[in-house]
Amino acid sequence: MLWSALILGLLGSFHCIGMCGPIAFMLPVDRSNSTKKIIQISIYHFGRLLAYSLIGLVFGLVGKSLYIFGLQQQLSIIIGILMIIVILIPVRTFNKYNVSKPLYKLISKVKSALGKALKKKTADTFLTIGFLNGFLPCGLVYMAVFASITTGNALQGSLYMMLFGLGTIPLMTSAIYLGKFLNTTIKQRIQKAIPVFVVIIGLLFIIRGLGLGIPYLSPAPITEITSSGIECH
Repeated sequence: MLWSALILGLLGSFHCIGMCGPIAFMLPVDRSNSTKKIIQISIYHFGRLLAYSLIGLVFGLVGKSLYIFGLQQQLSIIIGILMIIVILIPVRTFNKYNVSKPLYKLISKVKSALGKALKKKTADTFLTIGFLNGFLPCGLVYMAVFASITTGNALQGSLYMMLFGLGTIPLMTSAIYLGKFLNTTIKQRIQKAIPVFVVIIGLLFIIRGLGLGIPYLSPAPITEITSSGIECH
């Protein structure tokens, strides 16, 4: 399922332009030196990937603890259902019952630190901006986090989130160089495509959890494979 992380990041980056675009536009890059500018942008992206990887590591561990109790299939189905529900429920409903309110203080501190970093031009500025950027609340990041839990492995969870971050790099880099280069019509079409793709990923996780015995897509549970192997002998 790792390929879904890259595609989710690639499509989701069109959403990221609206959310994180202002940060990309405000990066204090050296516009007089193209080589230095590339290095600064690369460091910024590395900071984001580092943040995403750490998030994936943590939630991969959460998934691993659930896998230990033999809940891997149920977890995959639940995560798939959650991804679909989040897409289908209107945004205003989430705003009414905002589950992120307890995190407002932490998010506020991240934004404050980010604002200070954007005013600096020291060697570590771009790493700091990228790292803090990775922790800002974002619906697409939440979707990727859901998926990273189903990996049931800290390293796999970290890799999933890193691939998600890699998928966002092309468009985010273009935004830094070209600014607001997409017209409204294209943005609207892509925004409509993102929920469809998330629902497809959700369905894939559900199918995966059902253990239908389909290679790669929905492998049979390990217990069934073991028992069938014993019967053969």
